[in-house]
Amino acid sequence: MKEFPTVQRLMSLFDRCSTMNHLKQIHARIILTGYAQHPFVVGKILLFCSVSVRGDMNYALSVFDSLQKPDAFLWNTMIRGFSNTTQFHNSIHFYRRMQEKGAKADNFTLAFLLKVIGGLGSLSLGKQFHCKTIKLGLENHAYVGNSLMHMYGMLKDIDTAHQLFERMPNVDLVAWNSIIDSHVNCKNYKEALQLFTRMVQSGIQPDDATLVVTLSACAAIGALEIGRYIHSCIRNTDLADITSVCNSLVGMYAKCGAVDEAYDTFNKTKVKCVVSWNVMIQGLASHGDGKEALAFFSRMLEENGVRPDEVTFLGVLYACSHGGMVDEGRRYFDIMSRDFNIQPTMKHYGCMVDLLARAGLVEEAYNLIESMPMECNAIVWRTLLAACRVHGYVELGETVRKKLLKLEPDHSSDYVLLASMYASAGQWNEMSRERRSMHERGVQKPKPGNSFIGISEGSAESKPIERLL
Repeated sequence: MKEFPTVQRLMSLFDRCSTMNHLKQIHARIILTGYAQHPFVVGKILLFCSVSVRGDMNYALSVFDSLQKPDAFLWNTMIRGFSNTTQFHNSIHFYRRMQEKGAKADNFTLAFLLKVIGGLGSLSLGKQFHCKTIKLGLENHAYVGNSLMHMYGMLKDIDTAHQLFERMPNVDLVAWNSIIDSHVNCKNYKEALQLFTRMVQSGIQPDDATLVVTLSACAAIGALEIGRYIHSCIRNTDLADITSVCNSLVGMYAKCGAVDEAYDTFNKTKVKCVVSWNVMIQGLASHGDGKEALAFFSRMLEENGVRPDEVTFLGVLYACSHGGMVDEGRRYFDIMSRDFNIQPTMKHYGCMVDLLARAGLVEEAYNLIESMPMECNAIVWRTLLAACRVHGYVELGETVRKKLLKLEPDHSSDYVLLASMYASAGQWNEMSRERRSMHERGVQKPKPGNSFIGISEGSAESKPIERLL
């Protein structure tokens, strides 16, 4: 009882903690007062390192390793912390350490680990931990069950995810969101929309997370009428004012070609974040309105508190590429790192290569690839190979083809592009050799895909969603 006021005062210090420097000062006070082994106090340190965007898992690790008897909460906090980083394997490592120390896993342990396994992409490991949940009698636990569904969705095993959903004794909103999101992740967009209909018909009201993922399904298959119907249902509700929902509506309208409705929704968005602007810029760029996309970017720079990020510049460079604006593209690519300290990624370089290649500046595009600070991927090299075919750069095309052979030797489009380039140059022997090589290696061109076509009759507001499906 004597220690409680001291612990309470120490715990209150965390309420004002916002940086690692603050945390280290608090930690020093904790050590000086003799509470470096107190589970509640140390738990606050680990929690800040694990959850805060300013946290540091290396510091958390040093604190954890100094503990004599960590409890389940502290083990779980470390597993959770590593699950929020790219160091997924450390979560598995900590689970094994936990077992070796005789600490028992609980529903939180397994839920965090299932998230990690989804990120690792290991279906066999996922099934092992699924068996663990069954042994512990936790498969039907709401938190663990939803995590299992989400894991299988990430691992593209949608059949198992759906079986788990159908066996759930109590299906809540989180479960509906998990299964809808799993179908979207597996590109089963129509099934996702059908599940959304079932959810609404069962009396469960959607939240912002439901709407964001459902509208993404509408955008993916061009289901404009369904998107309009959802918008009409939430127009006069609090959901319509949530920025993430507004962004999803703007993206849905833009991807479905309803640019005027995207404009209108964007302008009515009360709180615009960088994502709001990015969605609009990308929507305009994808519909060939490059100048308007750049005008939006200029408007964005004038807004207080909104700073472009790497996604913004992807949209800007895409707009320049599809609008044939070479000089503008060069300038924006330059100011991205110079004025905004954003280092170009492979995607940014890919946009620039595409821009230069479309404009016939094939050698400049090749030189840009050669100057990249990272190893170029096959997609960017293939973009250049296509440009070599269009603009008749046969020798450079052969050089690019050698690069692709090292990366993806059996990709059918590379053979087709090179053969077509030889044909355009009248080099028929080389063309025949390339086609013969393709046949000998057993490489086949992919079969054509299918398209989703939505047919609307009347206003979206006049009919329920199930009729639109």
